[in-house]
Parts: sequence; structure tokens; C-alpha cells
Amino acid sequence: MTDTVHTAAAPAAARVSDTYRWLQLAIGVGAMVMIANYQYGWTFFVPDIQKKFGWDRASIQWAFTLFVLFETWLVPIEGWFVDKYGPRIVVLIGGILCAIGWAINAQATSLNGFYLGMIIAGIGAGGVYGTCVGNALKWFPDKRGLAAGITAAGFGAGSALTVAPIQAMIKNDGFQTTFLYFGLGQGIVIVILAFLMFSPKPGQVPAAVQNTNVIQSRRNFAPTEVLRQPIFWLMYFMFVIVGAGGLMVTANLKPIGVDWKVDAMPVTLMGLTLTAVTFAATIDRVLNGLTRPFFGWISDMIGRENTMFIAFGMEGIGIYMLYLWGHDPIWFVLLSGFVFFAWGEIYSLFPSTCTDTFGSKFATTNAGLLYTAKGTAALLVPVANYMQQSSGNWDMVFIVAAGANILASLLAILVLKPWRKVVVAKSQQAA
Repeated sequence: MTDTVHTAAAPAAARVSDTYRWLQLAIGVGAMVMIANYQYGWTFFVPDIQKKFGWDRASIQWAFTLFVLFETWLVPIEGWFVDKYGPRIVVLIGGILCAIGWAINAQATSLNGFYLGMIIAGIGAGGVYGTCVGNALKWFPDKRGLAAGITAAGFGAGSALTVAPIQAMIKNDGFQTTFLYFGLGQGIVIVILAFLMFSPKPGQVPAAVQNTNVIQSRRNFAPTEVLRQPIFWLMYFMFVIVGAGGLMVTANLKPIGVDWKVDAMPVTLMGLTLTAVTFAATIDRVLNGLTRPFFGWISDMIGRENTMFIAFGMEGIGIYMLYLWGHDPIWFVLLSGFVFFAWGEIYSLFPSTCTDTFGSKFATTNAGLLYTAKGTAALLVPVANYMQQSSGNWDMVFIVAAGANILASLLAILVLKPWRKVVVAKSQQAA
């Protein structure tokens, strides 16, 4: 029996085919691809906004921070709506808000205008993101890491195909036209996909998996209980310190390339020649997407904490190597790719660990509570810009980010792993 059967008065529905489950997952991935540019495309607009209006970079990047804050901090509320009313209405409204947000950016002539546009886009993107990840966790209790990973991959890799078109359109038609066309196009597709999304009914999906490496709770914790669990706050802290490093590189990839004078240098790899920043951005998107199902799948086999130890350790080493060797355009491309590969998996490992620990009934809301850590991490992005402005270089930013990842890697294996065993064992007794 699944966890959710106990709570439903209605008789359990028949098991659905795996094809139907994968179709629901694919619809979620499609919606995630459509919101990817709101975060990952932003870096290409920054230099042109700066050139047109003359504002300093740290002020412009507050728009990115506000986007991430509103994308993440409202997800628990949106998750509550999904857990209560189903995914369709939240994704529908999300798509409309995404389109409005970038339409505002297309007209903005003040910093506050861009802040408003990115706040509205953030609320919309967060609604879509939280719903799609929560739905994946519910449809696949037997493959939670993989399902969350594939869904999050849509967000990570979804913008890879549009890196070149967005840059070309900014160059040819200006950033304002690009904001308008991409904003409206992406929003319309999300609205269409919303009508195809459903949550599983009790009995439609297999039971939660039990193996020695992946420990899953049989008890469903309500969101108010989760917030009172100290282990939740350990996960939250780890998410913040790992998230901050990756967001800093995401928001500043082009500015770092410009400062290191590698941005416009041609790089040829595998017979393809692009400028270093375009090449890096494209590879980063692809690897940032691939890592999510890859490490999610690994974590389904060897356990979440063991996977975190490996991935966060790789990220710490990668950031430090990028700092040492990134002034060479080829190393800039390769190492920024490595950094994104070791970073993106937080978006499959943390939601699946959260649902394993606290049960699937309130999965969208509980995973949403943890996802707000990304918003907290985004507050550190302007701090990185101020550190760079005051020192004139990126040295301190890279060293702090590398150290934070090594710390999270050690916390995963030494503290989170033994602690989670105790918490789940206690919840089994209570259930």
C-alpha cells in the first residue's frame, strides 16, 4: 500500500501504466524548459542594459537576486495550492506571470522597472518549477532521485538551445525586443502544457522503495512539523552554501569572462568554434542539465548523502581550479562546464532527500520549503559583486565558494547521513 492510501476516503484508483507516468514527467520537463531562460538567459542581457542606461553592475544584478527570491520563497505557498487543488491552475497562472514579467522588462527604463519585471517572472517561474518537481516526486516514489533529476534537468539544460538565438537577437534587434518575444513565446507554451498536467490519485503509483542505501520514511510529516525538525535546517544550510557558489557563477559568467579578458576569444573544441563565453554558457547549460538525472540516478543506488559527498567535493575542487586556470579561454570553457556539472545536482538530491525523510503526502510543499534555500543563497550573489568591486578581482569570491562546497561535502557524510537514519527510524515507530 502507498503512504497516501491511508488518508483518502475514496477507494484506491487502479495502477496506471508506466507510459502514463513518463508522459506526466515529460509534460513537466517541457514546462521546465520554458522557464529556464528567465534565470539562465539573464546574464546575456546584463552588459546591454549596463551600456544603455549606465547603471553599475551590482545594481543591475539585484534584479537577478529578486527573481530568484520570488521564484523560491513563494514555492511553499504555491506547493500548498498544488497539494490541495492539483497542478493545473498553478502552472497556468505561472505561465501568464512569466510572459508579463519579461514584457515589463521590454518596456523598463528604470532599475525599479527591471526589478518589478523580474519579481513577476520569478513568481511565475517558481509556481511552474515547484509544481513540476513536486509532481515528479509523487508519480515516482520508486525512482525519486531520477524523476526529480530529469524534471530539474529541463530547467538546467532547457536554455542550452536558446543561448545562441538569444544572443543573436539581442545583437540584431536589441535586448528589449528579445525580452518581449521570448517572454511571450515561453509563457504561451507553459499555459498550453498546464492543461495536460495531473497529480496521481491514491493507488495509481507503486509503493515507496526500501533498500539499505535509500532510507524512506513511511510517515507523512505536515509542513508545520517539518519546520520544527532540526535536520531540516541542516539540509537548508547545506543547500544555501552550495547554491550560492553556483548562482554566483550563473549570474556573473559573462562579467567574469570580460574581466579575465577571455569572453570574446575564439575556442575550438570537437570541431566547433565559438567565443569562450558562448561556448562556456552552452556547455554549462547542457552539463547542468545532465548532472541532475545522472546524480539523481546514482543516489537511488548508493544513497543521497554518499552522492552529495562526491558531488559537493567535486564542486569545491572545480571552483578552485577555475580560479587558478580560468584565465586561459579553453580552461575557462572546460572548467566552468565542470563546475556546473558538479553543482546542478542539488536540485535533484535535496528534494528527493527531503521527501525520503518527511514522506510524499505533502511532498510539493515540503520540498518547496527546502527550495527556498536557493532564494537565501541568491542574497549572497550581490555580496560576491561587492567583494569583487571592493578588491578589484574575483579571488576572494572563488576561494570562499570553494571552501563552502568542501564544508557541505563533509557535513553530508559525517552529520546528515547518521542523523537521518535516526530520524527515519523514529518516524517508522510513530507510523
